[in-house]
Amino acid sequence: MPLYMDVHNLGDVTVDAVAEAHKADLQVQGEHDVQFLRYWVDEEHGKVFCLVDAPTPDAANTVHREAHGLVADEIYPVQEGS
Repeated sequence: MPLYMDVHNLGDVTVDAVAEAHKADLQVQGEHDVQFLRYWVDEEHGKVFCLVDAPTPDAANTVHREAHGLVADEIYPVQEGS
């Protein structure tokens, strides 16, 4: 399945809040054949980055929408390097 990196521009964000949102994603992801693999938080700039294995970018955003409503502002296809 393709890998995507999504970007959320949230403004005021904390690592703890993102951890809770990520838990919610994990509870919903199986319904859409999606797997959220990792995430990173930049509190200073209010950004969150999620690495996701998903059939389509829309499937990844559907999980975010259903889990907590914070859909990605941008989604990029990526390939893992070594």
